[in-house]
Amino acid sequence: MLDRLPQASSGRAPDDGDNHGMDSLLELLTNAAARVADYREKAAEQPVFPDDADLDAVRTALGSLPDGPTPPDLVIDELVGAVETAMVATTGPRYFGFVVGGALDAATAADFLTIGWDQPAFNAFTSPGAAVVEDVAGGWLKDLLGLPAGASFGFTTGGQGANTVSLAAARHHVLAGAGWDVEQHGLLGGPPVRVVANGERHATIDRALRLLGLGAGVLEPVATDANGAIDVDDLGRVLASGPDGPTIVCLQAGNVNSGAFDDLAAATAQAHGHDAWVHVDGAFGLWAAASPATRHLTTGIETADSWATDGHKWLNVPYDVGYAFCAHPRAHAAAMSVSAAYLTGQGQGGLRAPGDYVVESSRRARGFATWAALRQLGRGGVAELVERCCALARRFAGQLGAVDGITIANDVVLNQVLVGFGDDERTDRIVESVQRSGECWMGATTWHGRRLMRISVSSWRTTEADVDRSVAAVLAATEAG
Repeated sequence: MLDRLPQASSGRAPDDGDNHGMDSLLELLTNAAARVADYREKAAEQPVFPDDADLDAVRTALGSLPDGPTPPDLVIDELVGAVETAMVATTGPRYFGFVVGGALDAATAADFLTIGWDQPAFNAFTSPGAAVVEDVAGGWLKDLLGLPAGASFGFTTGGQGANTVSLAAARHHVLAGAGWDVEQHGLLGGPPVRVVANGERHATIDRALRLLGLGAGVLEPVATDANGAIDVDDLGRVLASGPDGPTIVCLQAGNVNSGAFDDLAAATAQAHGHDAWVHVDGAFGLWAAASPATRHLTTGIETADSWATDGHKWLNVPYDVGYAFCAHPRAHAAAMSVSAAYLTGQGQGGLRAPGDYVVESSRRARGFATWAALRQLGRGGVAELVERCCALARRFAGQLGAVDGITIANDVVLNQVLVGFGDDERTDRIVESVQRSGECWMGATTWHGRRLMRISVSSWRTTEADVDRSVAAVLAATEAG
């Protein structure tokens, strides 16, 4: 059977006698790229969610594990034929769920290259090119987001990874300050760590604490205001009510439901007054710092100790990429770096080793798509994208809020809109009806005891016409429900 496998030297698929083989790898990849381009173009008009997809038929079409090899072109034909009808149009202009970006053209093409180059982006020996690009892109990100030039950074899988990396650095730093080496001795026998957080924090904070062995139960919640921003006075009360010792405070730049921002300057000053480490979870909200129109929301952000954000949200980089930044590079590297006799090349040629700042050693080169997105948009393009999405969110709120029986539950300060339609049951029916319509897709959430439609505007492809069309779909659902 081995003699039937494709030969690495030829780059050609095997010819099975049934004309399934491709002439070359170029032809195979060109075909795949054409399929992607066609899918992207159709995403603007096809149903946003494949409500009528037959998943049993998809499973059947995928078949069973074959006994022998299959020509690459046939593999791709079978894959597309089996699953494309079950895809969600997240790259289209009317997907408003989970703060998902639409994947910029240059970033998408760069991800094609990333796959083709197949670089293990661990250090300068595994890929000097990947190391340099990540170094450059990380510097651009810090500049764009108003973070300290000397901050370290790591390219992660997303916000969960970025929060986990940041809190690992925080854990190391605050315990080292108490004379405890957590990397050597673990948590058993060490001083307890307090974690104080916005009562409406994102669930990834809790999960990160579980993964780091601190446990979600260690969290001390702080009261929030009507829009979900932290109550700075209550933060002071909570900090003063507990014992002195290693302490981490988690703040938010962009409430996951309302988009509200904690008063980062005042809250960080309050926390630092208690010698606490301040982490800012800014999965999408951190991008407000990139626009002069919204930068005031992030005032004081540079005074924190660590920050987390996503690239596949507002920067519109393809899934998946997130970014962890740390004002204390030694703590960051101490928490994440790994050494072994066979891992040569750490810091080779003066280059930072990307693998020293994230959890994974085996990692794809996420810097290529990030660099491409930043290069395509430029500083002004990122600002315009943020401002346009915020304006479109206000357009949603203005049109829906003007209708009797519909309420806007949050102060729309960014790109998040929460919509109520009376009682909880009716709201859920309307959300489901809109999702099933295929015109657009919004999720649902529970916030301050109410079921609400959650609209997140973050795609570069969304226009005013898309908002108007989506509003029409929502209003049609209200009339029916």
